[in-house]
Amino acid sequence: MSTLKIHTIESAPQESKKQLEASVEAFGMLPNLHGVLAESPALLEAYKTLHELFQTKTSFNAEELTVVWQTINVEHECHYCVPAHTGIAHMMKVDNDLIEALRNSDELSNPKLQTLHETTLILVRNRGNINDKDLKAFYDAGYTQKHLLEIILGLSQKVISNYTNHVAKTPVDAPFEKFAWSK
Repeated sequence: MSTLKIHTIESAPQESKKQLEASVEAFGMLPNLHGVLAESPALLEAYKTLHELFQTKTSFNAEELTVVWQTINVEHECHYCVPAHTGIAHMMKVDNDLIEALRNSDELSNPKLQTLHETTLILVRNRGNINDKDLKAFYDAGYTQKHLLEIILGLSQKVISNYTNHVAKTPVDAPFEKFAWSK
């Protein structure tokens, strides 16, 4: 059992209140993760900024964003983020077969997306180290140096959320409970 508090707008530190109000405006609710992160206004801001940058400023499409997010979430065994990003993927109109393959660690039917998945796993498992052979396979699949660096941006976001959820044992938000997941 975690002792980390899940803040409401009212209970949050003053410096987090505007960020939480923006979360409610964006999602129609206050995600439990944001409530936990609110204890550290800097961490909440960092997470939300990285999320916004990764989702809107990278060159990845909805499927590729989902591959990077869910590859990391599943590898980190995040009980909160896998269901949340399952719901997000459905909202982004990502194909259900891709969503389920990622959740179940199955091979992806699209070779380019499989290469993105494998490269993301390599970066996670090897703490950013990648050999020339794997890097060549990534580039041969049609990805670029920019994409490689953008995976690191996504990984930065997911480390904040996945690690926080492990420590806090953050309850899955009601809209995503139907996508509950465990390794």
